Amino acid sequence: MRTVDPAKRQARRRHIANTAAELFAARGFERTTTAEICRAAGMSAGNLFHYFPNKRAIFHAVFEDDDHGGASKAERLAAARADDDPWTALLDTVDFLATPATEPLVPALVMEAMIQAYRDPDLEALLSRDNDEERSTVTTLLRNAAGAGQIDPALDPHDTAAWVMALIAALYTSAATDPSFSPADQLPTLRLIIQRFLRPHSIPEPER
Repeated sequence: MRTVDPAKRQARRRHIANTAAELFAARGFERTTTAEICRAAGMSAGNLFHYFPNKRAIFHAVFEDDDHGGASKAERLAAARADDDPWTALLDTVDFLATPATEPLVPALVMEAMIQAYRDPDLEALLSRDNDEERSTVTTLLRNAAGAGQIDPALDPHDTAAWVMALIAALYTSAATDPSFSPADQLPTLRLIIQRFLRPHSIPEPER
């Protein structure tokens, strides 16, 4: 029996998922066919089903955390929560969560995932776990920053985290629905809004 190289298998799965992501972003999940994914990925249906049982499994894989040879998203968020400078870690985390909106495919994929999550409990659970970890990290950083005197201590960390996450989400939805909206151009504005919202005037802005 031939031994399967786990790294090669994972790379093949990622190739299929990345190829399918372009189709899902352009056509949506429902209108993208397995045959189209096979053609774009350069493989037969039998070969594709060796890596994924069905089209929905491929769609799930698009949103699964993958370290791509570096730190995974979970590791990045864990490192942020443990950072000795929670204010800087918070701004870096906002950048980390918002920057993917500047990639051409991502906003449309996020919108499609939101639609599909209503019909797919497993996808809804996957996205909810991801969102919960992001919001938990932002909440922790807000609490730590308040304790360190770096932000307004009167702000409730849980409520404030919800607003920070809503601002980040708006970057994705605006990019997906408004062709004239440039997420890359709006990232500095997002950062400025968060800075002015969180830091009282008595606290000087740090050099960055």
